[in-house]
Amino acid sequence: MSETTAAPTGAALLTHRQILTILSGLLLGLFLAALDQMIVATAMKTIADQLNGQTLQAWATTAYLITGTISTPLYGKLSDIYGRKPMYLTAITLFLAGSLLSGIAGSMYELAAFRAVQGLGAGGLMSLAMAILADITSPRERSKYTGYFMAVFGISSVAGPVVGGLFAGMDTFLGTDGWRWVFLINVPIAAVALFVVARVLNIPHKRVNHRIDYVGALLLTVGLVPLLIVAEQGREWGWDSGRSIAMYVVGVLGLVGFVFTERRMGDEALLPLRLFRKSTFSLGNTLNFLLGVGMFGGMASLPLYLQIVKGFSATEAGLMMLPLTLGIMTAAGTSGNITSKTGRYRVFPIIGFGLLSVAMFVLSTIGTDSPSWQPLTLMFFVGAGLGLCMQTLLVAIQNDSEPRDMGVATASATFFRQIGGTVGTAVFLSILFSTVVDKIGDGLRNALATPAYQQALAGNPEFAAMLKNQQLDLNNTEFLSKIDPVLARPFLDGFSDSIGLVFLVGGMVTTIGFLVVWFLKEIPLSNRSGLERAKDAAEPAPVAMH
Repeated sequence: MSETTAAPTGAALLTHRQILTILSGLLLGLFLAALDQMIVATAMKTIADQLNGQTLQAWATTAYLITGTISTPLYGKLSDIYGRKPMYLTAITLFLAGSLLSGIAGSMYELAAFRAVQGLGAGGLMSLAMAILADITSPRERSKYTGYFMAVFGISSVAGPVVGGLFAGMDTFLGTDGWRWVFLINVPIAAVALFVVARVLNIPHKRVNHRIDYVGALLLTVGLVPLLIVAEQGREWGWDSGRSIAMYVVGVLGLVGFVFTERRMGDEALLPLRLFRKSTFSLGNTLNFLLGVGMFGGMASLPLYLQIVKGFSATEAGLMMLPLTLGIMTAAGTSGNITSKTGRYRVFPIIGFGLLSVAMFVLSTIGTDSPSWQPLTLMFFVGAGLGLCMQTLLVAIQNDSEPRDMGVATASATFFRQIGGTVGTAVFLSILFSTVVDKIGDGLRNALATPAYQQALAGNPEFAAMLKNQQLDLNNTEFLSKIDPVLARPFLDGFSDSIGLVFLVGGMVTTIGFLVVWFLKEIPLSNRSGLERAKDAAEPAPVAMH
């Protein structure tokens, strides 16, 4: 069946086997993006140490999220016009190129640039997979198939930390620095994904002739990038410095211009403003934004706590993130089955945001001496909260959207969650690294007044000289695992306190989400797939006979 031919009568009714065949291609693309996120998150400390850019690591993460975020609504709109398949193949190709370039990066700034290319591909991998699933399944039965997506996330979460930690722990592999394989491993996977998607992803599509809102995309970029840059650099520039104020002005002007352009473009807009008139769309995406802030902020901080404060290796820290994955899979699978049977879903994001808030606040109390089982237990509840929210909010938005808007509506859910994630990552890492120096300084002043610390310094004159001359560089924290634990203690306490502050702020954000989610209305779930609804809309209504 051709991607660009209209569906004949009955073609929209796909069998379970046909749906699974199409899913095989989607899951490979999704696996590519999910695996990369887990590998990079686990290995980022080692990569930053190798490239001597620990305090610059937010650039590599933020650049990926910026391009992924901005390209997401563009993929949604273009796929509504040209079809899902060509855009999905484009996303995989860009991701492959970005992975190859990231694997040869020579500095943290180069890595950030190449991760931006990766992000251009990632923006389509997840959102288009969800849009295609919406095309071929009804909102009511969709929850049965999202179990496959959760399984992919689960496998990625198991394999990612192990593979990421393995490569990060190797000096070399096949003649290349071990950490570079964190990115190069994507190349063969992407090649297989390209082949499979080209073969199996054949669903009906009738081309819609629309103008492409390039001006809107440009203005969205102008609006978001300066604001995200100042979120990252504000602590160094000064939040009220000339450069920061210039970024605020440019960002606000870009966003205002974007809104006016979208209003002028109407249905041709990158993100049609009429969609926001629906309370489910506007409220659901507000919740997606808040969820992204808490989700990415927490996921960026947990590995740092485990590696820097608790001293676990990258591999060990990655494996210790498994309770988070187990929580996501368990909660998503349980809520999906209940939704499929009952058609009810509103209760799940309410419980989800409640769990997230409580878990974040308790995580903020975890310290240097806290037993490891405490963060592991709390990770499960963080994952459960995410699992209850992510899937349900997406289904609610898709269920209340017209077939012609399915691509852009699905992309919007990913878009606002990514925006939240980008803001959360930039702001939370900014909070972490802007407060940790002062906290370490306070800890050192208190420690230097104790005989035990003075004795430990006397036994390590090299470290004492570096400390006296202020030559210790937090861009590389490997020295903490090599010095006397007594000497390391003020540094560990400083990082622990700053990470606790990050979780405290994250808890405040998710609490706002908990208060907002009560206003989400429950609309009965449709039993018809996107293809069936589109077919119904295209067929003229029968003429009544009198």
